[in-house]
Amino acid sequence: MGKCIHFVGIFGSGMSAIATYLAGTGVKVTGSDRLDTSADARHIRVCLETAGCGIFPQDGSGVSGQTKALVVSTAIEESNPDLVAAKALGIPVLHRSDVLAQIIQTKKAVVVAGTSGKSTVTAMIFELLVGCGKAPSLISGAALKSLAGPTAIGNSHNGNSDLLIVEGDESDGTLVKYAPYGAVILNLSKDHKPEAEVFAMFETLCQKAGWVIKNRDDPKLDPLSTDLAFGFKGGTYTAKKTTGGLYESCLLVDGHPMSIKAPGDHNASNFLAALAVCQKLGCTLGELARAAKHYQGVDRRFVVSHTKRGITVIDDFAHNPEKIRAAITTAKDFSNRLVVMFQPHGFGPTRFLKDDYAAMFMEVLRPNDVLLLLPIYYAGGTAIKDITSQDLINLMTGRTFRAYAPHSRQDTYGLAVVAAHPGDAILIMGARDPSLPAFIQEIICAIDP
Repeated sequence: MGKCIHFVGIFGSGMSAIATYLAGTGVKVTGSDRLDTSADARHIRVCLETAGCGIFPQDGSGVSGQTKALVVSTAIEESNPDLVAAKALGIPVLHRSDVLAQIIQTKKAVVVAGTSGKSTVTAMIFELLVGCGKAPSLISGAALKSLAGPTAIGNSHNGNSDLLIVEGDESDGTLVKYAPYGAVILNLSKDHKPEAEVFAMFETLCQKAGWVIKNRDDPKLDPLSTDLAFGFKGGTYTAKKTTGGLYESCLLVDGHPMSIKAPGDHNASNFLAALAVCQKLGCTLGELARAAKHYQGVDRRFVVSHTKRGITVIDDFAHNPEKIRAAITTAKDFSNRLVVMFQPHGFGPTRFLKDDYAAMFMEVLRPNDVLLLLPIYYAGGTAIKDITSQDLINLMTGRTFRAYAPHSRQDTYGLAVVAAHPGDAILIMGARDPSLPAFIQEIICAIDP
């Protein structure tokens, strides 16, 4: 085997997207992951191997003299056996973002940035461009239903044109490394980092991108100097919201009716952002209206399942306060009563956002709603476990809704099934945990045994 690039933590959504994209260009790719033998991650392994990526145990055995470079993410610790082996052999170590920055320079890349909605807008832009005959490539942090399958994750694609749509992540501060052909900035709220720090990243991206379209409806983005903007309150690209079905967002853009299968006010804004980018890239409104009808959506982004008992189950990737607020607000249209289940991801992020979580739940949940907070998801590493889901509930003083923090997922599972009645909706939210989809299916099966 010739020289190859080795990815440590290759099962991660961002890492697997870059790995499979590079494999699609003919680069030899290997990788390892601590979940390589996990049943929950078996599908990811199959997809990576089908794409041509060689998978090794995370014990250093995948690193050899044939390894040209080792790629890591911020989550990889210095004690990782693959990293130790690479340093012993003098193999260059690259951060995931450095590899992505190099890829961006090879294409007319558009980076999608913002603290909420990145995956959805990335998918919308990609699918609209495909529908308009533009044949783009894709590197995303989430699986697109149009690309996913038994042997494909669906978070990357090698197109035939020079266009590349990239989801840009601000969570580890690496957004500043990208100098794309263009960019769109969706919004700003507290998530992984303080807002001021994220805003500074957006400013750097604006300076390095060829053109930038910002959201004029988000006042926190007002100080950003851009020539282009989208928004319902005006801007270079504007539209009016119109009435549509329960499962779609409908707009009127320069007299053209547009609809896309993605409900909620937040998705109406996401849709307008995608339309703005695609118009900038040469698509006509007529082409876009036709293409939007074929949009299939993103895995775990407000996926609705109906049961025979009349209980609606909704699965969503929401994990920061604003995303959760948007998911709950949209779910209210599906039921007069919600059983909301949320699994916080990571002890550090939960500690950072604890007050924001409590305030958001207090604001959006109704007296008849029920909140179930699962135990905090632990992804491994040296996290300080000094906060629990019960601590979040304790912050919600004076709440009018019932709230519980079960000690185990099995307890949560039982409470959800018992608490929900015909006509209710169960909204399940959480990120990163590969076992969540199977857990959600267990709940659906318990409702309809």
